[in-house]
Amino acid sequence: QVQLVESGGGLVQAGGSLKLSCAASGDTFSSYTMGWFRQGVGKEREFVAAISWSGPNIGHTYYADSVKGRFTISRDNAKNTAYLQMNSLKPEDTRVYYCAAGPGGLTAVEYDYWGQGTQVTVSS
Repeated sequence: QVQLVESGGGLVQAGGSLKLSCAASGDTFSSYTMGWFRQGVGKEREFVAAISWSGPNIGHTYYADSVKGRFTISRDNAKNTAYLQMNSLKPEDTRVYYCAAGPGGLTAVEYDYWGQGTQVTVSS
C-alpha cells in the first residue's frame, strides 16, 4: 500500500509557474513509476507526465504533447516525493491534478494508487 498526498496547487496568472509535490508513504516508493494526471469538470482524467523507476527505462520521463516543454516531472526517492514543475501556465491547464503510483504507463488504469488531488487554476 502507498498513500499519496499532493500539495502546491493554487491560483496563478497565465504565464506563471507552480510546483506540485506528491509525498508518498507506506510501501516502497522507489519501486513504482510516478505519474501526474489532471481532470476537468465533466471530463476524463488525462495523462500529464510520468517518470519510470524500474526496468530498462529507469529514469525516463514521458509527457503529454500539451505540456511538453512547459512541465517537468522529477522525483526524490530519499524524500519519497515526486514533483511537477509547471511553467508558462495557460488557462486551459486549469484542472484538478492527481499524482499516482504503480507499474506505470500513459493511462490511468495502469496506476494502483492515487492522491486526493490538488486544484490548479490559471487566470487569463
